[in-house]
Amino acid sequence: MRLIAAGLAVVLAAGCGASTGTGTATPSGSPTSGTATGGTPQAAEGTREMEAGYERVITQVLPSIVQITTKVGLGSGIVYDAAGHVVTNAHVVGQATEMEVSLATGGTPRKAKLVSSFPAGDLAVIKVEDPNGLRPATFGDSSKLRVGQLVLAMGNPLGLSGSVTEGIVSALGRTVSEPQSPGSPGATIAGAIQTSAAINPGNSGGALVDMSGQVIGIPTLGATDPELGGGAAPGIGFAIPSNTAADIAGQIVKSGKVTNSHRAALGIRGRTVLGENGRPVGVAVAGVEPGGAAAKAGVETGDVIVSLNGKPTPTMSDLSEILTMLKPGDQVKVEVIRPDGTTETVTATLGELKG
Repeated sequence: MRLIAAGLAVVLAAGCGASTGTGTATPSGSPTSGTATGGTPQAAEGTREMEAGYERVITQVLPSIVQITTKVGLGSGIVYDAAGHVVTNAHVVGQATEMEVSLATGGTPRKAKLVSSFPAGDLAVIKVEDPNGLRPATFGDSSKLRVGQLVLAMGNPLGLSGSVTEGIVSALGRTVSEPQSPGSPGATIAGAIQTSAAINPGNSGGALVDMSGQVIGIPTLGATDPELGGGAAPGIGFAIPSNTAADIAGQIVKSGKVTNSHRAALGIRGRTVLGENGRPVGVAVAGVEPGGAAAKAGVETGDVIVSLNGKPTPTMSDLSEILTMLKPGDQVKVEVIRPDGTTETVTATLGELKG
C-alpha cells in the first residue's frame, strides 16, 4: 500500500460522512451579550437554518447520483448530461463494458455501456441507454475551494443507496496514489481534495458537494492506519477535484477518449524492484515507448530508475507522484543503474500521458 502523511496508507473505498463543529462555552449565569448558547431560541434557530440548508442541497443533488452495478461490485456515479452520460471512477467500472444503473429516486435498473475509461486518473464515463428522467448535476469550480468549507458526500456506501453524510474540506492539493490491484488501476491523483468525510466501499464515483449544491469533487480514496491493523483512519478521505473530472469527462463525451491528459509522461513501463534487504530500491524498466521521452534520452529496457530530478524513486508510485507535479515539455534528470551496475544520469524531455 502507498504510505502517505502521518503513516497512513491510502486504499480504495467509497463513502463519506464525518461531522466537525466548534463552539464557545459560556459559564453558567454569565451574560451572553446576545450570543446564542445551547438551549436558547437563537441556537435552535441556527440549527434549523443549517438543517434547511442541508435539505435544500440534498433535494437538489441527490437525484443526480446513481448506483453503478457490475458483475464484480458496485459504486456510484454522477449524471453528467441529459444524454445519459455518467461520470464515475475507473476502478468502479474495472474491466466491465456493460453495467446497470439505479437512480437514487428508485425505479427499475437501467442498462448502460462504457464510453471510455482513463485509469491513470481513475475516471471513466458510461452512458445509460434510457436517459429519460435523468437529472444532470452542476459541476462547480474546485479551484475556489477553501479549507474548512462545509461539504456533503452523496453516494451508495456499502450498497446503501442514496446515502448522504457531511464533513469539511480538510486540505487541498494533496498527491495520493492508489494501490494497484485487479480492481484498481493504481492511479496517482494530483491536487486531490482531502475531506473529513469518511470514504467507504461503494461511495467511489459519487459526489462531494458544496452548500450551493455544486459538485466540487468525486470521492475516490479512503485512508487506513497500519497501527490499527489496516482499519479505516477516521476523517481522512480524498476526492478528485471537479475541474479535473469535468475536463476529462468532457473530452470523453466529445471525442470518445481523452485527447489531452495535461499530464507528463516518461514513456516507460516499469515495476518496483526490491533490494537485498527486501525494501524497494527503484523502478525496473520493463519496456520503453518508441519515440518517447525515455527512449530519446537513452533509457533502455533493463535499466533501473533510482531518481528523477534528484528525488528518489524507490517505487512506481514514487515515480508517478513526481511526474504528476511536472508538465509535458519539462526537462528532467533521470538517474539510472545500467544492467552492468554502472550509474548514469540522462536528460529527458517529458511527453504527454496518453489517454
